[in-house]
Amino acid sequence: MTLDDINELDFSNIGDWPALVKTVVTLLLCVLIGVGGYYLLIEEQYINLEAAERTEGELRNDFEAKQAKAANLDAYRAQLAEMQETFGAMLRQLPNKTEVAALLVDVSQTGLASGLEFELFQPQNEQPKEFYAELPIRLRVKGQYHEFGDFVSGLAALPRIVTIFDVAISGPGGQANRAEPGKETLTMTATAKTYRYLDEEEG
Repeated sequence: MTLDDINELDFSNIGDWPALVKTVVTLLLCVLIGVGGYYLLIEEQYINLEAAERTEGELRNDFEAKQAKAANLDAYRAQLAEMQETFGAMLRQLPNKTEVAALLVDVSQTGLASGLEFELFQPQNEQPKEFYAELPIRLRVKGQYHEFGDFVSGLAALPRIVTIFDVAISGPGGQANRAEPGKETLTMTATAKTYRYLDEEEG
């Protein structure tokens, strides 16, 4: 079959075409229909399949993570109970409103028992936090070096939490004392902080 034969084909009478041409045209149509069907129908299904496979993987990972948590649920509950007990013990170390005055007396008495002379004992305004309030106390005391150590150790031994910040020790005349501590009288300025648990109506 030549090119002229193809040009002379009558498209209005396909039945008279040679068998070879009919076969070739039929194969071309099948290929076109297959390709068109793929892009119209099958490709979308592949995309949906890939999305479903990704979702399946995510769900499987999520399931495995939750299964691991469920397997350790008793351990988590025991840990939570222990944390609640520890937290409760810590809260009991925070004074309530009625105990603050007694705690301030304890801080003052601890200083006096250590042999210190108070020049300044000035409670500041409360600073509310999430579930507690800080109560800073500005201090300036005079004494010997080892008496300061006794004072800080005494504060640490109190049944309530007291912390010390911004400690500065100076020698006679206000000069910083860098020598080996001796018997001379020193001045210590610091901020002691105690903490109060906020009641529910205050929080």
